[in-house]
Amino acid sequence: MKDNKNITSRDVDFAKWYNDIIREADLIDYSSVKGSMIIRPYGYAIWESMVNVLDKKFKETGHVNVQMPMFIPESLLNVEKSHVEGFAPEVAWVTHGGDNKLDERMCVRPTSEVLFCDHYKKIIKSYRDLPLLYNQWCTIVRWEKETRPFLRSREILWQEGHTMHATELEAREETLRMFKIYENFQKNYLAIPVIVGKKSEKEKFAGAEETYTIEAMMYNGVALQNGTSHYFGQKFTKAFDIKFLNKENKWEYPYQTSWGVSTRMIGGLIMVHSDDYGLVLPPNIAPIKVSIVPIKNTEEVLDAIKYFEMNLKEQDITFVTDMSDKSPGFKFAESEVKGYPIRLEIGPRDLFNNQVTLVRRDTREKIILEKSDTINKIKELLIEIQHNLYNKALERRNSMLYNNVKTYEELKDIAKNKPGFALINWCGSTECEDKIKNELGLKSRCMPEELTDTDGNCIVCGKEAVTKIYFGKQY
Repeated sequence: MKDNKNITSRDVDFAKWYNDIIREADLIDYSSVKGSMIIRPYGYAIWESMVNVLDKKFKETGHVNVQMPMFIPESLLNVEKSHVEGFAPEVAWVTHGGDNKLDERMCVRPTSEVLFCDHYKKIIKSYRDLPLLYNQWCTIVRWEKETRPFLRSREILWQEGHTMHATELEAREETLRMFKIYENFQKNYLAIPVIVGKKSEKEKFAGAEETYTIEAMMYNGVALQNGTSHYFGQKFTKAFDIKFLNKENKWEYPYQTSWGVSTRMIGGLIMVHSDDYGLVLPPNIAPIKVSIVPIKNTEEVLDAIKYFEMNLKEQDITFVTDMSDKSPGFKFAESEVKGYPIRLEIGPRDLFNNQVTLVRRDTREKIILEKSDTINKIKELLIEIQHNLYNKALERRNSMLYNNVKTYEELKDIAKNKPGFALINWCGSTECEDKIKNELGLKSRCMPEELTDTDGNCIVCGKEAVTKIYFGKQY
């Protein structure tokens, strides 16, 4: 089968390819609200798969879900100054309620730290009230100048965890625990190899003491920040005067964290795994794992469909059966563009020989096998496809990692000619970080924990390096 004519080749125009995939797979529709998207049923089903996995993992670690207001009074937003300064350019303001001007304007939440702190101040009194492990599934609004479906939208669907702890140690452990949950989710469910580490002082979340980031590399070598976890220390609790009586009966400020991921992960899935034929989804996150396609609606074929539907249900394998009057070729193409991991083709000729055909979406390989072996083979293939997608993405990512950059000229050549991430020795100064950004168009990604030992001087200024850090272009 030839490439989908409605999809631009990703090697020709990656941005157009991305938009074509989203359109052809029917993931979103464009909204009359500028900068916001309508997530179509199939796109939302992918998000629901992510929500179901993550929500379970959060609850297994003791977190509970809450719901905070959408609006934040300006005076509340201004309590922690460094926080509001970081978000000021993207804040959307409400000034009227009906025909009446508000006494105090309110912003539509860009994030909810201050709302949680306002609540925590009322309910935290003693060390017995801690820890508080809260999470919220909601939308936020950030008035982005340039938007792109899933990657940057003015209204974002996400989750945000906000926790309070009696000790610094507990809060730091929470920050890293949730960070590891994100990392494992990216690898084991999204099949995306990620680089993890700490953000630079300049790039950390507004108001945080430390930010840990999940950095994914897309097919074209551009970075996507796919999740973050923040340690706030006592910054917000002091600003909001949140205190508790500790075990020594003394007043103390609690320690705070927050962490979040969003529908941006769907954009990451598309740009890491999909191809010129359409969407490709890892089985562990695909809402539909098997597409059943009858070649002809004969009695034998219909009986076989019922047989497979019953067996797939028993194995808890999700499926869709295409009983439309479209041609088999059209059904095959539709199944392919939707990214269903496995296609099960059932035709009278194969059934006459007691056989069916399976087609892998990742490799597009056809497998003809006995009808009785089909369910077991599907179970095997789902595992195999998951591993193959991860290994394929890992191999491509590693081919675009430059971990031995010794000079600024080398970095300049990479920025101009080689997509990917470059690991450099860095003195830790914002001046050197800004120079790379302004001159080469690369932003710092993270300081990877396993690669922080330096082996030379800063490649920008020549001073003693304090760490290694990745730089790359970003979405």
